[in-house]
Amino acid sequence: MKYCVLIVDGAAGWPVAGRGGRTCLELAETPNLDALASKGTVGLVKTVPDGMEPSSACACMSLLGYDPQIYYKGRAAIEAVSMGVPVGEGEAVFRCNLVSVDKGIMRSYCAGHIGTDEATELVNVLNKELGDDNVRFYPGVGYRHLLKLKGHEDSLQAVCTPPHDIPEKAIAEYLPRGTGSKILNELMSASKDILEKQAVNAARQLRGDETADMIWLFWGSGRIHVMPSFRQAYGLSAALTSGVDLLRGLGMMMGMDILELPGITDGLDNDFKGQAEGALEALENHDLVVIHIEAPDEAGHAGSVDKKVEAIQIIDKEVVGRLVAFQPGGLRLLVMPDHPTPIEIKTHVAEPVPFILWGPGFKSNGGARFTEAEAKKAGIFIENGYNIMAKLAGKDG
Repeated sequence: MKYCVLIVDGAAGWPVAGRGGRTCLELAETPNLDALASKGTVGLVKTVPDGMEPSSACACMSLLGYDPQIYYKGRAAIEAVSMGVPVGEGEAVFRCNLVSVDKGIMRSYCAGHIGTDEATELVNVLNKELGDDNVRFYPGVGYRHLLKLKGHEDSLQAVCTPPHDIPEKAIAEYLPRGTGSKILNELMSASKDILEKQAVNAARQLRGDETADMIWLFWGSGRIHVMPSFRQAYGLSAALTSGVDLLRGLGMMMGMDILELPGITDGLDNDFKGQAEGALEALENHDLVVIHIEAPDEAGHAGSVDKKVEAIQIIDKEVVGRLVAFQPGGLRLLVMPDHPTPIEIKTHVAEPVPFILWGPGFKSNGGARFTEAEAKKAGIFIENGYNIMAKLAGKDG
């Protein structure tokens, strides 16, 4: 038996005003997902435990079969694993976004989705101007980067707000605050003058692109604790493909092989066909493959109904269509978002998400479409999200 997990990041949401009160999943034409829903088991699953942040880090850890209340210790350090950034005792790492701020208002949490080449140039300048033995910046992918601090463990106590939670809001109310926040605010403030002078931003301005006006620090964490490998936990060898460091880092922590596939990004320019085909090829040497697709979540953060619907439809055609054609009768499939990203608020919420379990051993429970409403109507609710992996793997007794 082979297994596949398809994470349609942020695809769930709320009814959209002006679109007939339908969610993006309801607006999308998804014949392949709907066929899965009609033949498989549909329901709702709670991926974010009460009191925990509705981040992809927490939700995906749960989705992949690990209790975040035990293993989740912060997001930045997970990304550090993927980027090969060591985090030792007494060190702290923070996600470091390049953001666009105009007249004190958060205009873009991602600096207009700045490309990796331009972003790397800016981060290298920040490292030269602000870095020292205790402060170091690490360039990542696109707008996502890391800051590592030594000798500032109290910075982990600072209260920080993700920039995607405050679109079009005054940033003064959301700057890091409390114990340990001084160094974070100093670095964020100092970055403004440095970035303003860079040729990269001058060129972006001429093109009409959002400029990278400052860094934004959040999701701080310390050293990662060891967790059991996926093979130890579920008896299956696993591989993972994703365009973001978070999922790659989680996979590495779980002992999964990370697939290096060309053209895999976090947006609509992702090579969806190539990602699906590369994942299926990996099943020749692995029992299970995880396909994580970020595009719907990015569209949700941008507040774009059309792009989110488009992403879902492409996934249905290029990815799900290929999965259902793989070794008829020989694949068990779990499809679900990690969390909802409602268009109205452009950020995550900790609400349950729909799931499909399809393949040998799973029977229809009356689902007609892969939507929030259909999943709720089915009457199955998994309270502890980390239990869904055991259901896929047949380890739930």
